Amino acid sequence: MAQSRRLTLRDVAKQAGVSYQTVSRVINNHPYVAEDTRQRVLGLIDELDYRPNKAARSLAGHQTNTIALVASDIYDYGLTQVVISIERAAKAAGYDLVMSIAGNPSSASMKAAIESILHWHLDGMIVLKPIRGFSHAEILAMVGGLPLVQVNSQYDDQLAPSLMINQEHGTRLLLDHLLQLGHRDIAVIHGPSNHYDAVARQAACGAILREFRMRAVAEGAGDWSAASGYAAMQGILGQGSAFTAVFAANDQMALGAMRALREHGLSIPGDVSVVGFDDLPEAAYYEPPLTTIQQDFARLGENSIAYLVECIEQPDTVAERRLIPPSFVHRRSTATPRR
Repeated sequence: MAQSRRLTLRDVAKQAGVSYQTVSRVINNHPYVAEDTRQRVLGLIDELDYRPNKAARSLAGHQTNTIALVASDIYDYGLTQVVISIERAAKAAGYDLVMSIAGNPSSASMKAAIESILHWHLDGMIVLKPIRGFSHAEILAMVGGLPLVQVNSQYDDQLAPSLMINQEHGTRLLLDHLLQLGHRDIAVIHGPSNHYDAVARQAACGAILREFRMRAVAEGAGDWSAASGYAAMQGILGQGSAFTAVFAANDQMALGAMRALREHGLSIPGDVSVVGFDDLPEAAYYEPPLTTIQQDFARLGENSIAYLVECIEQPDTVAERRLIPPSFVHRRSTATPRR
């Protein structure tokens, strides 16, 4: 019997008893899928003869099957991984993806990047906006009623359809680890104040320390780079404050801080424990390997496409912040304090 409508990726997921994201991962040959699940989904795809047919869907739903991604930049490791994942997930869902890259993290550049892409006939847009100062209301005013999902930009826009990795939870995992080891004198290197992730980690760090009636014994700030972490650590060491642990807001700044500590004659983790955030591929090869937080950038990208498709296909989809949990990675850069 002929099918009354074209099968969608969601139909395959429902019949296979798995999530939309799992089917997307199978189609894109993602490694993190159980082999029995992979074979079941592939078998069902073959049995149902599922093919993303963009022309058919366009005729049926008056869609262009094109979505846009606007990003502030793609030079940071995490942002690059999110963009790659978004491209793969869009393809699996049967959409073409057009991109506009701002080139630098400023509101003016983001506005120009959005304006440059509005001549396309789009079904929806994802805005990868880790910087502050450009609100959801401003973006909506530019794109009209176009379905819109923001990534890494929730703190100013509580009602915006958005996705984030849970920065507060990741910060708590790191501080709980240091506190359980016995550290009470902790120095902190914050990220740039115009980045949502940095603001979230800084706020969470302060709140968690206050829970234990503590505060950072010394603080510095950087721009995410190793060089800025090195400079911030040099500044902290110059203050003469005694500390046994360093919370660096990302892995790159942790790397710079570790070098400054060594140059000051301090060993890691013998004299000072160090933690980072992101779990860069290189973090496992730092000396010593870095205790950090792993952010699932691939899942963030996949889920952003899933949310946008939901908004396109179901216009009454609830606008909410969807959080993705990070995970703790324990390596040899932390230990019980000597004093």
